[in-house]
Amino acid sequence: MSDAVLQLLRDRKRQQSTPGNRNDDARLVLLIEGGSSRGAYSSGMTVAIEQLGLVPMFDAVYGSSAGSLNGAWLLCGRADSSKHAWWDPAVMRSTINPMRALRRLPVVDTRHLVHTIYTQVMPMGFQDVLDNPVEFHPMATDALTGESADLHPKIHDVASLQAALRASTAMPLLAGPPVVIDGRPYVDAGMSEMVPVHTALDQKATHLVVLRTVRSDEQPVGPTRGERLVLTRWFARHAPGVVEAWLRRKDERLAEEAVLASHPACLQIRPPLGSLRVGRTERRPDVLRTVVDIGTRAAMTELAAVVAST
Repeated sequence: MSDAVLQLLRDRKRQQSTPGNRNDDARLVLLIEGGSSRGAYSSGMTVAIEQLGLVPMFDAVYGSSAGSLNGAWLLCGRADSSKHAWWDPAVMRSTINPMRALRRLPVVDTRHLVHTIYTQVMPMGFQDVLDNPVEFHPMATDALTGESADLHPKIHDVASLQAALRASTAMPLLAGPPVVIDGRPYVDAGMSEMVPVHTALDQKATHLVVLRTVRSDEQPVGPTRGERLVLTRWFARHAPGVVEAWLRRKDERLAEEAVLASHPACLQIRPPLGSLRVGRTERRPDVLRTVVDIGTRAAMTELAAVVAST
């Protein structure tokens, strides 16, 4: 199934085609899975795509949660130069700090990440993302309906792009209240689509490259009893439409896996078997640096042949 994707990449690379200047009728999209700190895997994979010069070969990039952040870094041309943020202690400790829960503050401070780290400490090229002809589709979950929401139509300037990135990564409870865009509250994309394959296919994607943050032997699980006790109350107060989608999370993940496995033109790049398991709030620099490197090697192994044959 991946042969068709690799051939399309080779053809476009050979022709140096760009969005708006294609001689094929395919719609090749990059899907980037979420997973909070597990996003270090897909960050490394975007580094390989950038180094291989494959970004212009895609027509769109869809990101879920941390996958949206990685997609933005890729589209502004700074996936490689920014990767060290994953193992920079100052960045990670100021962004993820479990002790803040004692003061009823967000454990994962995405406002600080987007508006301080990404503007002052390690500037993201927000305008470069906006100017890139490759479409950017950060995903979120509508807090009132529980449905997956593509925020692409709501992005028109730097401020709205920043809001979309925060909405895509607004993990329930851990990241504070939902992010409101145009009067509508949104929470983390992973509540509805951890891999935004349904949205991409609905929008006429024909070929898929999917950057995964879980190994093939890791099975989706439903909410634990403790999560049900704590998060059900949070959802009832802040995101009432999300409860049902969250409770059937395991079934939704299995449905995504089935669609990806059966698609006739889908290349999935995963962490190799035996790779480290990474928790949502992992901060240890040695672990995260290793994970980024594993992700880079995994993508290089799958995609280097595209460049070698052109």
